[in-house]
Amino acid sequence: MDVGGTSIRAGVVDERGSLLDTARVATPTEEGALEDAIAGVVEDLRNRHEVAGVGLAVAGFVARDRRSVMFAPHLAWRGAPVADRIEKRVGLPVLLEHDVNSAIVGEHRFGAARGAQVAALVALGTGIGAGLLLDGKLYRGAYGVAPELGHLTVVRGGRPCPCGKYGCWERYCSGTALAATAVELLARHPGRSTVLAPQVAGDPGSVTGRRVAGAARDGDPIAQLAMAELAKWLGEGLALVADVFDPEIIVIGGGVSESAPLFLDEAREHYAGAITGARHRPLARIRTAHLGDDTAIVGAAALALEAAKTPV
Repeated sequence: MDVGGTSIRAGVVDERGSLLDTARVATPTEEGALEDAIAGVVEDLRNRHEVAGVGLAVAGFVARDRRSVMFAPHLAWRGAPVADRIEKRVGLPVLLEHDVNSAIVGEHRFGAARGAQVAALVALGTGIGAGLLLDGKLYRGAYGVAPELGHLTVVRGGRPCPCGKYGCWERYCSGTALAATAVELLARHPGRSTVLAPQVAGDPGSVTGRRVAGAARDGDPIAQLAMAELAKWLGEGLALVADVFDPEIIVIGGGVSESAPLFLDEAREHYAGAITGARHRPLARIRTAHLGDDTAIVGAAALALEAAKTPV
């Protein structure tokens, strides 16, 4: 399952990474109702399939032992022993994992990062989520919350971030950032937008990353400038990631990756120029996720199956 702030998406996944069946429900805001919903989806899918275990990919801080959720900004859990509670409800082994950690496992086992020993996944959505494999194994840090790459500071004193800092990478390179950049450009260059400005006339709040991407495809100059800004910051940030971890592949996922043809080639150029030792070292391959929206579901299932087969 991919347990997000808006919906719970679940799938039955076989050992080859194939999605056999799916289910989706809205995410309740109250803790008990959230766990009721998860248990209900498990039972629904179990009625149609033989299930060995349950993997929950959670958008939040998961404890290193993968039994509890320490904090999830868009979910009700706070220091909650989620795995134990769900296990009691459904009678199956339950494993928790951070959603982007789950995603990189899915891509490593069945997708773009298959076979890589050092790989990073950068999920561009409302913010930036990240997952990291070192020597073919997930890197979670000392307390289970690494790597928070989206909160690397790229602009000192820059845009405020909900995390409390300023100038975080995700404030310049995400769906939210794309919209913010477009609003700034519309104010700075009135009259230049041919598609986006008429769409959002009188309501800057209606500018979204998806709308900007659509306008860029339609040739809107302001939207294309906003896309170019996103490409620049993506390349700059990936260069920082590569300087620290030296990955052989970087996978770009998340909703913004659907618009990769509009920015990824340019981002690669910025990355190649910004990395330390440019032109004198091998560069990571930069690819989009092969499994799309199902990446975290497939990865969570793979981890759960692996845990279910491991003797206690």
